[in-house]
Amino acid sequence: MSEVRLGSNSKSSRLEGYAGAAVAKVMRLDEVDLQDVPRFSSGFAEFDRVLGGGIVPGSAILIGGHPGAGKSTLLLQIMCGLAQQGGALYVTGEESLQQVAMRAQRLGLPTNALKMLAETNVETICHLAQQEKPRIMVIDSIQVMHLADIQSAPGSVSQVRESAAFLTRFAKQHHIAIIMVGHVTKDGSLAGPKVLEHCIDCSVMLDGDSDNRYRTLRGHKNRFGPVNELGVFAMTGQGMKEVKNPSAIFLTRGKEDQSGSIVMVLWEGTRPLLVEIQGLVDYSPLNNPRRVTLGMEQNRISMLLAVMHRHAGIQMADQDVFVNVVGGVKVNETSADLATLLALVSSFRDKPLPNDLVVFGEVGLAGEIRPVPSGQERLKEAAKHGFKRAIVPIANSPKEPIAGMEVISVAKLAEALEAI
Repeated sequence: MSEVRLGSNSKSSRLEGYAGAAVAKVMRLDEVDLQDVPRFSSGFAEFDRVLGGGIVPGSAILIGGHPGAGKSTLLLQIMCGLAQQGGALYVTGEESLQQVAMRAQRLGLPTNALKMLAETNVETICHLAQQEKPRIMVIDSIQVMHLADIQSAPGSVSQVRESAAFLTRFAKQHHIAIIMVGHVTKDGSLAGPKVLEHCIDCSVMLDGDSDNRYRTLRGHKNRFGPVNELGVFAMTGQGMKEVKNPSAIFLTRGKEDQSGSIVMVLWEGTRPLLVEIQGLVDYSPLNNPRRVTLGMEQNRISMLLAVMHRHAGIQMADQDVFVNVVGGVKVNETSADLATLLALVSSFRDKPLPNDLVVFGEVGLAGEIRPVPSGQERLKEAAKHGFKRAIVPIANSPKEPIAGMEVISVAKLAEALEAI
């Protein structure tokens, strides 16, 4: 004998109206209404920046992160603030209502307007949401949600996929913004099927170590704005606080010049970010010297060392090489190549670099220094923070001189090494 589950008799079938359209209709592209989608603010400017300017009604947002990163804390702060304007529903499936209330009381949040629900059945959640008609709803978390028609345990591939699709369809049909919390695996990627990231509109990740008070919120997918935007928060006793000037927290350097330390300018989304990079080169007693990187790709460091040996005559084959990006920032672009090599050469020769020096540029396999996008904005951001000298690719040299800054343009790696 085997159990047979009959399909639900609800009018909203799971296989219809996925994109929110009640009736299928063929239209020409020029007939589509192009009016601006109204957004509303979350109350956190950094969170709005990552989302592309605010929360879009009817959008499905997925936020992931390691345990303890602060996902539930940040969302509870956002929801308590939005509840004062009306229409906010927080659905918790992992914690009891008492646990959420205790957290809100500990953080000193207003609790008189936020509506709470402890439920894991998706059909029940959507039925109650139709009655409450909230403007925004949080699902914490998608891995514990389940549909009665799916014969598998909550957290399985089929349950996560169908639950996310059901909630996304509900959000679009009723113009309710839904924020889903997602778990991550050991390697930091979102748990569950890859289709989970395909069906939602925005995917953001909250990163940060437990011993570091700063958290970075990075967008990986956004149908309503640019991707790779970066928001910075600080975890305090009163919850998550915005960091208005992220460059200031990553530039806490000593007053004395030190070897192996240099400042580079990254481009995160729509703004520049000044970050300190540290390099340490030491003699290795091992047959295979170590190449350890924190915040950068290890294979790229090996490639840069080979370029430096071939085109600059500096060999580190018998040396241990360590590279660290201060503040836990992850470098995902190639503009840090030149700064990384100059930091390693500074440590190798034990020659300190000036504290007022900033560097950026991509290093090619032929030893050439390639330009990077938004070079003018990077230089202006560095000058605003008091840097007096800059080593940049020759194609990024400013057309007009920047007040108080000496810009050194280089075309080859050897020229950059001579400049220091």
